[in-house]
Amino acid sequence: MSKLINEPDAPRLIFGLRDTGYNVKTAAADIVDNSIAAMADMVNIEIVLREDGRKFVYFGDNGHGMDAEGVYEAMRYGAPERENLQSLGKFGLGLKTASSSVCRKYSLISRKSRDHEYAKLAWDLDHVAQKRQWEMLKESITDDEIEMFEELCGEKGTLVIWEKCDRILTKDYDPGGTKEKAAISRLADSLARHLSLVYHRFLDVHDSRERNVDIFINQSRVEHWNPFYPERAEQVLAPSKQKLIVELPDGSEDTANIRAWILPHRRDMTKEEERIHARISNRAQGFYVYREGRLIQDGSWLDVFGAPEPHTSLLRIEFDFCHRLDDAFRIDVKKSRILFHPDLEDGLRHLLQPIYREAGNRYRRQNREHVNSRVIDHTSANKNIADAGSTTKPQVSSVDVDSQSATVSNNLGPKIKLKLPVQSNVSPDTVYVEAVDDITTGDLWQPALRSKAESGYVPAVLLNKHHDFYQKIYRRAAANGFAVEGMDILLWAFAVAEQNNTNEEMEPIFEDIRSEVSRNLHKLLRNFEDPDPEEMSSEDD
Repeated sequence: MSKLINEPDAPRLIFGLRDTGYNVKTAAADIVDNSIAAMADMVNIEIVLREDGRKFVYFGDNGHGMDAEGVYEAMRYGAPERENLQSLGKFGLGLKTASSSVCRKYSLISRKSRDHEYAKLAWDLDHVAQKRQWEMLKESITDDEIEMFEELCGEKGTLVIWEKCDRILTKDYDPGGTKEKAAISRLADSLARHLSLVYHRFLDVHDSRERNVDIFINQSRVEHWNPFYPERAEQVLAPSKQKLIVELPDGSEDTANIRAWILPHRRDMTKEEERIHARISNRAQGFYVYREGRLIQDGSWLDVFGAPEPHTSLLRIEFDFCHRLDDAFRIDVKKSRILFHPDLEDGLRHLLQPIYREAGNRYRRQNREHVNSRVIDHTSANKNIADAGSTTKPQVSSVDVDSQSATVSNNLGPKIKLKLPVQSNVSPDTVYVEAVDDITTGDLWQPALRSKAESGYVPAVLLNKHHDFYQKIYRRAAANGFAVEGMDILLWAFAVAEQNNTNEEMEPIFEDIRSEVSRNLHKLLRNFEDPDPEEMSSEDD
């Protein structure tokens, strides 16, 4: 039977576990998880760059600490399950796999009170490779380590030390040089930003859902960042729909909680609000998933909806579950990803579809209101048409403004009566082409007769500001005068050709053609996004 025991090759496995998908930020968060699980209310992180380029990271907490046996168990790959199942720890691998993803040596030092002795053990990957067996190092505690423990932990707690940090930076620099110092500083800022989100419920003294924990990085306090910006966002999911019954693989059930937030549009916020509090972007939309109050996934629609789109960038879904649902969501080792069962995906899609649609509509409405406040210049087309006196067009004999009709001579003969808009006293700059708000047929364009006074009516075209072609194509072309002028002239030519080749019998046919073209354009542009105001910034140049 002894031949059936097939222990893993120590060097191969311990080095292979470095590549389980951590980065420095997610690895650091796994260490902080252990501190919170140990009931610490303060966590200190120090990132140190020596003059010779050696890098150290120290994680100190004031949790309950461990004795020698506890340190030994904690350093075991696949540590025993914690007594408190609500603990942020999950697989007994986090400390080891997280640490080794960044460094080749990591130490654990702990004590339960000032009256207890320090306990210390270390894993050195190079030592394991040399010995070819799972052998830890039992080293003496140095004066520097004692000093760091007392500074970062106090009388009791746990200190984790990363050294031989060969993966802490993504680029190589001159050891200890100015550029490497700057890179370490950027890393500290990036880590603070990450932890401010992951533990925002613990960091926010006003959030009663979790106990308060203070986190410091290089003596600077990490401030919480709540991605839902509840001070300004609107929670839009009814209370009766905020609890979900989730079935586990064994058939038992438990409850998950869900809330949906629609944030203000960036144009309704100050620059400071947008940059610091809301951080609106495509990547930030979607599900924010919490396990025991700790964020494990931010952003992404998790196959409930498609890829992130600009028009849903205001929507964020707060999804909470406890440790009892771990198996239902197949949480990964890094506690940074979950998977929804297809049935749950369908249920969430049905629940959230109206909210998803409303978030998109709000975004589009805000964009359109802002975009519509920018005037598209049709002056060039009006001037060009006025200067081109030889174009083929009907001759206007008389008009009746009251009945909105005219008598013209066109290719079908004299005294042709047409029913169409007749407008007087129009601005000379827009007499031939103008975009208007009051076309209710849904058509993109409408032929008209217009005059700068109360006589001398000329063929014109009215453009529907609310048609998708105008909103999505014209407005994108607004910065390019030639493109706008070209479309204006084309639609004016269509309108005049209709006036010059119609009569009472033909009018309904031309109307049908206009309507069909307009409907088809709407369908063709259905999946086109409205232009973002930033696309049109050159309009203001």
